[in-house]
Amino acid sequence: MIKSVIITGITGKSGRYFLKEMIDHAVELQGIHFRLAIRESSYSKIPNCHNLDIEKVLGDLEDERFVKELVKTENETMLFHIAGIDKSLQLVQAALQNDYIKRIVLVHTSGIYSKYKSASKVYEDIESEIYDLVRDKNICLTILRPTMIYGTLDDNNVAVFIKMVDRLKLFPTVNGAKYELQPVWCGDLGKAYFQVMMHEKETRNRNYILSGGSPIMLIDMFHTIENYLGKKNIYISVPFCLAYAGAILIDGITMNKKNFREKVQRLVEPRKFDHCGATQDFGFNPVTFDVGVMEEIKQYIESRKIQ
Repeated sequence: MIKSVIITGITGKSGRYFLKEMIDHAVELQGIHFRLAIRESSYSKIPNCHNLDIEKVLGDLEDERFVKELVKTENETMLFHIAGIDKSLQLVQAALQNDYIKRIVLVHTSGIYSKYKSASKVYEDIESEIYDLVRDKNICLTILRPTMIYGTLDDNNVAVFIKMVDRLKLFPTVNGAKYELQPVWCGDLGKAYFQVMMHEKETRNRNYILSGGSPIMLIDMFHTIENYLGKKNIYISVPFCLAYAGAILIDGITMNKKNFREKVQRLVEPRKFDHCGATQDFGFNPVTFDVGVMEEIKQYIESRKIQ
């Protein structure tokens, strides 16, 4: 039986909601020791958790020595890694040096399925190497792949759309923004993480896509935001070929530092994903975009009042 859980990324977008779920279900977590890997700058972001057995471990996952110390344990332990796929391989390698770590949950990305994203090959290589490492080991491995995450003003996704809808009267879109996305609210991810943690048998050696309640066209996302903000914008459709030519020009000027070509390609790539496996195995029931985005827009409106 798992006696200890090591968690990375607990102060991040979805990690905060994971911690909230843990606090709300503290009674079910009695007898489990939680080690939270936290940067010193994020220490104050952890609320009081009097009903949970929590140890805050200060350090940076870029530090190899810190990672090795983080995964040291003498009880049957789960490693729950939320802090990015780029850190996964190093963490798994360190974890496999400890026979007490019996379960690993990794939060990766649905970007691995992109036909355009150059990094998808990197993601595939990382996961392939991880599978090779745990093969023939007594390890329960679960990989979670969220779609576009939104819900906070630092999500770098919908937060950007909100600002653009608010500030641009004339709003350019590529091909009319008529392609489907399925963004997932970070609050639903927090609930999913908790359920995965509590359902080892059902999620053992499984992979799950974690997407939003239903697909929505990007242009309809803009209209939803527009309605909540009380705006009335004019949307101008720019043909993909023209947008892509502009991206090539910008990449040439910036020596490809931003890779705008890939960004434009991704703008016209449908990204809707079925999450029925997660629903079946641990009750994943995400909200639709129009529901999930309301709180983020409220945060945005409040931030404008402060500025």
